[in-house]
Amino acid sequence: MEERLQKIIASAGIASRRAAEQLILDGEVTVDGSVIRELGLKVDPALHHIKVRGKLINPRLTSHKKTYVLIDKPRGYVSSLTDPQHRPVVMDLVPGRHSGLHLVGRLDFNTEGLLILTNDGEFTELLTRAGKVPKVYQVKVKGSPTPDQIEHLRRGVRLGRIKTAPAEIKLVERTREAGNAWYEVTLREGKNQQIRKMFDSIGHPVTKLRRVKIGHIGYKGLKPGASRELTPAEVARFFRDYKGH
Repeated sequence: MEERLQKIIASAGIASRRAAEQLILDGEVTVDGSVIRELGLKVDPALHHIKVRGKLINPRLTSHKKTYVLIDKPRGYVSSLTDPQHRPVVMDLVPGRHSGLHLVGRLDFNTEGLLILTNDGEFTELLTRAGKVPKVYQVKVKGSPTPDQIEHLRRGVRLGRIKTAPAEIKLVERTREAGNAWYEVTLREGKNQQIRKMFDSIGHPVTKLRRVKIGHIGYKGLKPGASRELTPAEVARFFRDYKGH
Protein backbone atom coordinates (compact mmCIF):
# COMPACT_ATOMS: atom_id res chain seq x y z
CA MET A 1 0.00 0.00 0.00
CA GLU A 2 1.32 3.43 -0.93
CA GLU A 3 2.02 5.92 1.87
CA ARG A 4 3.91 9.17 2.13
CA LEU A 5 7.66 8.57 2.32
CA GLN A 6 8.15 10.48 5.58
CA LYS A 7 5.43 8.40 7.27
CA ILE A 8 7.13 5.18 6.15
CA ILE A 9 10.46 6.36 7.58
CA ALA A 10 8.76 7.25 10.87
CA SER A 11 7.00 3.87 10.96
CA ALA A 12 10.39 2.18 10.66
CA GLY A 13 11.50 3.97 13.83
CA ILE A 14 14.23 5.92 12.07
CA ALA A 15 13.01 9.35 13.20
CA SER A 16 9.91 11.38 13.94
CA ARG A 17 7.87 12.43 10.92
CA ARG A 18 9.22 15.98 11.02
CA ALA A 19 12.77 14.69 11.31
CA ALA A 20 12.07 12.30 8.43
CA GLU A 21 10.96 15.24 6.30
CA GLN A 22 14.29 16.93 7.03
CA LEU A 23 16.17 13.77 6.03
CA ILE A 24 14.36 13.88 2.68
CA LEU A 25 15.11 17.58 2.17
CA ASP A 26 18.76 16.93 3.00
CA GLY A 27 19.01 14.25 0.29
CA GLU A 28 19.56 11.42 2.78
CA VAL A 29 16.77 9.23 1.36
CA THR A 30 16.70 7.17 -1.83
CA VAL A 31 13.94 5.17 -3.49
CA ASP A 32 15.14 2.48 -5.90
CA GLY A 33 18.51 4.22 -6.02
CA SER A 34 17.19 7.70 -6.82
CA VAL A 35 17.70 10.51 -4.30
CA ILE A 36 14.40 12.04 -3.19
CA ARG A 37 14.45 15.69 -2.10
CA GLU A 38 10.78 16.65 -2.38
CA LEU A 39 8.11 15.99 0.22
CA GLY A 40 4.82 14.33 -0.63
CA LEU A 41 6.05 11.34 -2.63
CA LYS A 42 3.99 8.19 -2.02
CA VAL A 43 5.64 4.79 -2.31
CA ASP A 44 4.82 1.16 -1.55
CA PRO A 45 7.49 -0.56 0.59
CA ALA A 46 6.42 -3.90 -0.90
CA LEU A 47 7.42 -2.67 -4.36
CA HIS A 48 10.23 -0.16 -3.76
CA HIS A 49 13.61 -0.25 -2.01
CA ILE A 50 13.87 2.63 0.47
CA LYS A 51 17.20 3.61 1.97
CA VAL A 52 18.02 6.21 4.61
CA ARG A 53 21.68 7.24 4.72
CA GLY A 54 22.50 4.25 2.58
CA LYS A 55 20.76 1.65 4.76
CA LEU A 56 17.75 -0.30 3.54
CA ILE A 57 14.81 0.23 5.89
CA ASN A 58 12.27 -2.17 4.33
CA PRO A 59 13.10 -5.07 6.71
CA ARG A 60 12.46 -2.82 9.70
CA LEU A 61 8.88 -2.24 8.57
CA THR A 62 8.00 -5.91 9.04
CA SER A 63 10.17 -6.72 12.10
CA HIS A 64 9.83 -3.40 13.89
CA LYS A 65 8.62 -3.78 17.50
CA LYS A 66 7.41 -0.50 18.86
CA THR A 67 8.92 0.34 22.24
CA TYR A 68 8.08 3.12 24.71
CA VAL A 69 10.35 3.66 27.73
CA LEU A 70 9.59 6.12 30.54
CA ILE A 71 12.60 7.48 32.46
CA ASP A 72 12.78 9.55 35.65
CA LYS A 73 15.88 11.59 34.79
CA PRO A 74 18.03 12.82 37.72
CA ARG A 75 20.06 16.02 37.61
CA GLY A 76 23.46 15.65 35.98
CA TYR A 77 22.35 13.61 32.96
CA VAL A 78 22.40 14.81 29.36
CA SER A 79 19.21 14.37 27.33
CA SER A 80 21.01 12.61 24.51
CA LEU A 81 21.92 9.10 23.44
CA THR A 82 25.65 9.95 23.39
CA ASP A 83 27.76 12.85 24.64
CA PRO A 84 31.11 14.02 23.19
CA GLN A 85 32.12 15.26 26.65
CA HIS A 86 31.53 11.77 28.09
CA ARG A 87 28.98 12.97 30.62
CA PRO A 88 26.24 10.56 31.79
CA VAL A 89 23.39 10.29 29.27
CA VAL A 90 19.79 9.18 29.75
CA MET A 91 20.38 6.02 27.72
CA ASP A 92 22.64 4.86 30.58
CA LEU A 93 19.49 4.59 32.70
CA VAL A 94 17.78 2.06 30.40
CA PRO A 95 18.68 -1.57 31.19
CA GLY A 96 19.53 -3.85 28.28
CA ARG A 97 20.06 -2.82 24.69
CA HIS A 98 17.39 -0.78 22.94
CA SER A 99 18.68 0.01 19.48
CA GLY A 100 16.77 2.50 17.39
CA LEU A 101 15.29 4.47 20.29
CA HIS A 102 15.21 8.25 20.20
CA LEU A 103 14.21 10.89 22.74
CA VAL A 104 10.79 12.50 22.75
CA GLY A 105 11.74 16.04 23.76
CA ARG A 106 14.52 16.96 26.17
CA LEU A 107 15.29 18.20 29.66
CA ASP A 108 18.37 20.29 30.35
CA PHE A 109 21.34 19.01 32.35
CA ASN A 110 20.11 20.36 35.71
CA THR A 111 16.42 19.54 35.26
CA GLU A 112 14.91 16.38 36.71
CA GLY A 113 11.87 14.37 35.76
CA LEU A 114 10.06 12.42 33.11
CA LEU A 115 11.37 11.65 29.62
CA ILE A 116 10.19 9.13 27.05
CA LEU A 117 12.32 7.12 24.65
CA THR A 118 10.69 5.38 21.70
CA ASN A 119 11.23 4.03 18.20
CA ASP A 120 7.72 5.07 17.10
CA GLY A 121 7.92 8.16 14.90
CA GLU A 122 4.16 8.77 14.90
CA PHE A 123 4.12 8.75 18.70
CA THR A 124 7.02 11.21 18.79
CA GLU A 125 5.20 13.51 16.37
CA LEU A 126 2.11 13.45 18.58
CA LEU A 127 3.95 14.30 21.80
CA THR A 128 6.15 17.03 20.36
CA ARG A 129 3.59 18.89 18.25
CA ALA A 130 2.90 22.25 19.87
CA GLY A 131 -0.43 22.69 21.59
CA LYS A 132 -1.29 19.02 22.04
CA VAL A 133 0.08 17.07 25.02
CA PRO A 134 0.45 19.06 28.30
CA LYS A 135 3.63 18.73 30.35
CA VAL A 136 3.50 19.54 34.07
CA TYR A 137 6.48 20.83 36.08
CA GLN A 138 7.24 21.52 39.74
CA VAL A 139 9.21 24.75 39.92
CA LYS A 140 11.04 26.29 42.88
CA VAL A 141 12.06 29.93 42.42
CA LYS A 142 14.19 32.32 44.40
CA GLY A 143 12.13 34.87 46.25
CA SER A 144 8.38 35.35 45.99
CA PRO A 145 6.93 36.76 42.75
CA THR A 146 3.91 39.05 43.00
CA PRO A 147 0.50 37.96 41.67
CA ASP A 148 0.88 40.50 38.86
CA GLN A 149 4.20 39.01 37.82
CA ILE A 150 2.72 35.50 37.70
CA GLU A 151 -0.26 36.73 35.69
CA HIS A 152 2.21 38.30 33.25
CA LEU A 153 3.87 34.89 32.79
CA ARG A 154 0.51 33.15 32.40
CA ARG A 155 -0.40 35.36 29.44
CA GLY A 156 2.89 34.71 27.64
CA VAL A 157 6.10 36.74 27.60
CA ARG A 158 8.57 37.74 24.94
CA LEU A 159 11.92 35.96 25.24
CA GLY A 160 14.21 37.37 22.60
CA ARG A 161 12.57 36.80 19.22
CA ILE A 162 9.84 34.49 20.49
CA LYS A 163 6.76 34.92 22.63
CA THR A 164 5.74 32.07 24.87
CA ALA A 165 2.29 30.55 24.61
CA PRO A 166 -0.08 30.98 27.57
CA ALA A 167 0.81 28.77 30.53
CA GLU A 168 -1.05 27.46 33.56
CA ILE A 169 0.76 28.50 36.75
CA LYS A 170 -0.46 27.59 40.26
CA LEU A 171 1.16 28.58 43.54
CA VAL A 172 1.87 25.44 45.58
CA GLU A 173 3.82 26.73 48.59
CA ARG A 174 5.82 29.65 49.95
CA THR A 175 8.72 28.46 52.11
CA ARG A 176 8.97 30.36 55.38
CA GLU A 177 12.65 29.78 56.12
CA ALA A 178 14.02 31.25 52.87
CA GLY A 179 11.06 33.17 51.48
CA ASN A 180 11.10 31.17 48.23
CA ALA A 181 8.11 29.81 46.34
CA TRP A 182 7.03 26.57 44.64
CA TYR A 183 4.77 26.57 41.58
CA GLU A 184 3.11 24.00 39.34
CA VAL A 185 3.53 25.03 35.71
CA THR A 186 1.73 23.37 32.80
CA LEU A 187 2.99 23.95 29.25
CA ARG A 188 1.49 22.79 25.98
CA GLU A 189 4.16 24.44 23.87
CA GLY A 190 7.67 24.42 25.31
CA LYS A 191 10.79 26.20 24.06
CA ASN A 192 14.39 25.51 25.06
CA GLN A 193 14.74 26.23 28.82
CA GLN A 194 11.48 28.14 28.65
CA ILE A 195 10.49 27.94 32.31
CA ARG A 196 13.92 29.07 33.51
CA LYS A 197 13.88 32.00 31.08
CA MET A 198 10.31 32.95 32.02
CA PHE A 199 11.11 33.33 35.70
CA ASP A 200 14.47 34.97 34.95
CA SER A 201 12.52 37.62 33.03
CA ILE A 202 10.71 38.69 36.22
CA GLY A 203 13.81 38.54 38.43
CA HIS A 204 13.04 35.27 40.23
CA PRO A 205 15.44 32.59 38.92
CA VAL A 206 14.55 28.90 39.11
CA THR A 207 16.49 26.94 41.71
CA LYS A 208 14.84 23.56 41.14
CA LEU A 209 12.88 22.19 38.20
CA ARG A 210 11.23 18.83 37.76
CA ARG A 211 8.86 17.51 35.08
CA VAL A 212 6.26 15.43 36.91
CA LYS A 213 3.72 14.61 34.22
CA ILE A 214 3.48 14.06 30.45
CA GLY A 215 -0.15 13.97 29.41
CA HIS A 216 -1.76 11.40 31.69
CA ILE A 217 1.57 9.77 32.69
CA GLY A 218 3.00 10.69 36.10
CA TYR A 219 6.06 9.48 37.98
CA LYS A 220 4.19 7.54 40.69
CA GLY A 221 6.10 4.36 41.51
CA LEU A 222 9.16 5.46 39.53
CA LYS A 223 12.26 6.48 41.48
CA PRO A 224 14.88 8.95 40.16
CA GLY A 225 17.16 7.13 37.75
CA ALA A 226 14.68 4.30 37.17
CA SER A 227 12.83 3.41 33.96
CA ARG A 228 9.92 1.27 32.84
CA GLU A 229 8.07 0.51 29.62
CA LEU A 230 4.71 2.15 29.05
CA THR A 231 1.81 -0.27 28.87
CA PRO A 232 -0.18 -0.68 25.62
CA ALA A 233 -3.15 0.98 27.35
CA GLU A 234 -1.03 4.00 28.35
CA VAL A 235 0.23 4.41 24.79
CA ALA A 236 -3.22 3.97 23.28
CA ARG A 237 -4.63 6.67 25.55
CA PHE A 238 -2.19 9.24 24.10
CA PHE A 239 -3.55 8.60 20.62
CA ARG A 240 -7.15 8.55 21.86
CA ASP A 241 -6.88 11.75 23.90
CA TYR A 242 -4.64 13.91 21.73
CA LYS A 243 -4.43 12.75 18.13
CA GLY A 244 -7.58 14.56 17.04
CA HIS A 245 -6.75 17.84 18.81
